[in-house]
Amino acid sequence: MDREAVAREPVVRDPSARELEIDGRLINDAGDCYVIAEIGHNHQGNLEQCMKLFTLAKMCGADAVKLQKRDNRALFTREMYDSPYHSENAFGATYGAHREFLEFGRDDYIQLKLHAREIGITFFSTAFDLKSADFLADIGMPAYKIASGDITNTPLLRHVARIGRPIIMSTGGADMDDVRRAYDTVMEINPKLAILQCTSGYPPAFEEMNLRVIETFREAFPTTVVGLSSHDSGIAMALAGYMLGARIVEKHFTLNRAMKGTDHAFSLEHSGLEKMVRDLKRARIALGDGVKRRYPSEEKPLYKMAKKIVAARDLPAGHVLAQEDLAFKAPNDGLPPYHADHLVGMRLTRPLAEDEAIGYADLTSEDAPASPAVVP
Repeated sequence: MDREAVAREPVVRDPSARELEIDGRLINDAGDCYVIAEIGHNHQGNLEQCMKLFTLAKMCGADAVKLQKRDNRALFTREMYDSPYHSENAFGATYGAHREFLEFGRDDYIQLKLHAREIGITFFSTAFDLKSADFLADIGMPAYKIASGDITNTPLLRHVARIGRPIIMSTGGADMDDVRRAYDTVMEINPKLAILQCTSGYPPAFEEMNLRVIETFREAFPTTVVGLSSHDSGIAMALAGYMLGARIVEKHFTLNRAMKGTDHAFSLEHSGLEKMVRDLKRARIALGDGVKRRYPSEEKPLYKMAKKIVAARDLPAGHVLAQEDLAFKAPNDGLPPYHADHLVGMRLTRPLAEDEAIGYADLTSEDAPASPAVVP
């Protein structure tokens, strides 16, 4: 396939627009966070288990599910491929055999693609090498993930960029020079790029997550969607990342954190992913528009909690009010306490009983407002 022929022409975008479209879903600052359930190899090489993970991710509200695709013979040296693998998480006697056990082939990917379409969730994958990128292009993936380990792999970046699909790039282990180099490499070919802050610990120490890099990326790349690929084992950091400007969040997803495999322990189970998606949606709504206002829902609670000005004791007509004549008590159905300074020195036109509300209609003075507004 001629990758140059299928690559789309660079799009001239509004510099103020920070958006990316994946499979018909527009990702931008104003919308909900785009949540990727990273399945990786948590399917344990079992197609039915993988489809179940797809279905559960959809039920949790995730926007996408993601796998990882490797051409293991091309990716690893012969020595590494044939090296003994004695890990408790091994699915083969050698590292190559372990990796091959976890790989899905073309027929598997086609079944998974059909299943994803049937349940209404976007499915794409990480391309770890050139052959895998071509494999995914032939399958028709709607987007591509670039793993942190390949942020310095400019040949792979160029190859994937030429396919012309949206690219989501993780940045674990990189410094800012690495990120800029990768950004420039992709953007000169394909502007459909998102950059994720990531720390390649599994899981990382919290002091190494450095979520403020999200702000750094947003400033450095003002037209690019920024996100977070978070390998921590909870859901709080995703919400913190969203508040800092991440509009894509990728979290590992599993059926059971105790299952065999290297990624299960720090992955989210069904309940965790569901809560994370819920909280991210709530956060967008709760941010509001920044205009301070009073809401109807506050009226009833504040009727009982806020105060009005009342007579501190029985007061006769003609009495000139002093500070000690005023008390501030609920319910909130009279003059609020901020009027108190205006009332001192004014004269009562009628007697007031203790706890009776004081209003301007009960007072006379040359300084009294002609028609004061009562603000509850």
